[in-house]
Amino acid sequence: MTTKLNAPFKRELDINGDKYTLTVSPEGFKLVQKGRRKGVELQWASILNGEAALATALNASTLASGRALSAMGRHPTKH
Repeated sequence: MTTKLNAPFKRELDINGDKYTLTVSPEGFKLVQKGRRKGVELQWASILNGEAALATALNASTLASGRALSAMGRHPTKH
């Protein structure tokens, strides 16, 4: 039998030597590096309807193109 998630809870993670705090709540989850305020936040509904996968793919493609431009000595412009 599973326990219903009624209130948020936090857990500490060590990823590649960096400390993170994972907060799991009824709305979703948030992963933040220790000492930082901003992190990655996902809603459960976004995961279920595929929006999270789309956002991840878009983010990965943007990061990849930025790295490619940096390797060529160029910097991406913001419009």
